[in-house]
Amino acid sequence: MAKNPTYGFDTLQIHAGARPDPATGARQTPIYQSTAFVFRDADHAAALFNLQEVGYIYSRLTNPTIAVLQERLATLEGGAGAVCCSSGHAAQLMALFPLMSPGKNVVVSTRLYGGTVTQFSQTIKRFGWSAKFIDFDDTDAVKAAIDDDTRAVFCEAIANPGGYITDLTAISKISDEAGLPLIVDNTSATPYLCRPIEFGATLVVHSTTKYLTGNGTVTGGCVIDSGKFDWSASDKFPSLSAPEPAYHGLKFHETFGELAFTFHGIAIGLRDLGMTMNPQAAHYTLMGIETLSLRMQRHVENAVTLANWLEQHEAIDSVTYAGLKSSPYYKRAKKICPIGSGALFTIAIKGGYKACIKFVDSLEIFSHVANLGDSRSLVIHSASTTHRQLEKEQQIAAGAGPEIVRISVGIEDANDLIADLDQALKKSQSIKL
Repeated sequence: MAKNPTYGFDTLQIHAGARPDPATGARQTPIYQSTAFVFRDADHAAALFNLQEVGYIYSRLTNPTIAVLQERLATLEGGAGAVCCSSGHAAQLMALFPLMSPGKNVVVSTRLYGGTVTQFSQTIKRFGWSAKFIDFDDTDAVKAAIDDDTRAVFCEAIANPGGYITDLTAISKISDEAGLPLIVDNTSATPYLCRPIEFGATLVVHSTTKYLTGNGTVTGGCVIDSGKFDWSASDKFPSLSAPEPAYHGLKFHETFGELAFTFHGIAIGLRDLGMTMNPQAAHYTLMGIETLSLRMQRHVENAVTLANWLEQHEAIDSVTYAGLKSSPYYKRAKKICPIGSGALFTIAIKGGYKACIKFVDSLEIFSHVANLGDSRSLVIHSASTTHRQLEKEQQIAAGAGPEIVRISVGIEDANDLIADLDQALKKSQSIKL
């Protein structure tokens, strides 16, 4: 099915990128569990390796099952192309890899998933890169942080763990004025609730592990390219604008135009970094995406119900859900995520750290796991788990202080979820604080 903007989201989430299998007529996308693919002849092989022809060589680079997923995600996000990889963390590195070099920096939001904070504050230093953490609600500070060595701006549309909404319009304006790509992690929102490219994002990254797959079975990541950034406008991005020695001086932007980043991600990124998605994972994710809109509607409906109930509970100090009228992000959410504010938020429990531990240990329906976006309702005490490696100040800045529990609302019966939360919250207040 070719890309067609006249089709609705519900149609595209089922059909985009997929065609009946030409060999068998199979309607569901097959799992092409093959390491390599036979060339027609020597000339065909040479054309593929020279990037003169698109096709399948080796599953580290390209695979028919994964190709369907890439096209579907690019279509749903309104992008020109996409590259899938092994995890959301891999997608972040894949997004930065063509842009960065030793001594360069990326300006990032303080409101990020704890693992991302660690990756950006610690791990990327090994490449000679650095990150500047800024409160993205302070747009003047974002502008001031950008310098001659900045190569990208990074944020989350709906920030994990607090569910904060980023003003993508304001941030994209800043990045545009600086001549820099804006990278937006859209994992928590999904393209059903938010399409960052429409707000000016250059690249969109996903942990496909979460809502896109929706059933907690496989890990995966994806980078979607808007195709709108001029990589040749300056000398800041030589990987995309300058001759590439590995391909006899080919210039990716000059040769592939709006697909330059996508081709580079496959021909260089996957080739050399090897962070490949496996075809079975792609298959599970494709099946999950077929019901994305239906699931997200229920996720949001339940989240609104639970957040309003929690806000009135005597054991709760605060709820961060942007879908609450009391939230400072309520109006922004209506603009950035008009269908709904997602299903991820945090609660501050009276009694602090000990009360939080008692709460998560007392839940029966909710599962205490290091994941989100599952059809099941999930919780995690970030300060003792996902954000444990961070300093207390970093935890607080990320919205994951010791009194905070992150809630990922599933699609179960809302009344059952409320009953479970209520009994666990009451137990959390019964301990000696």
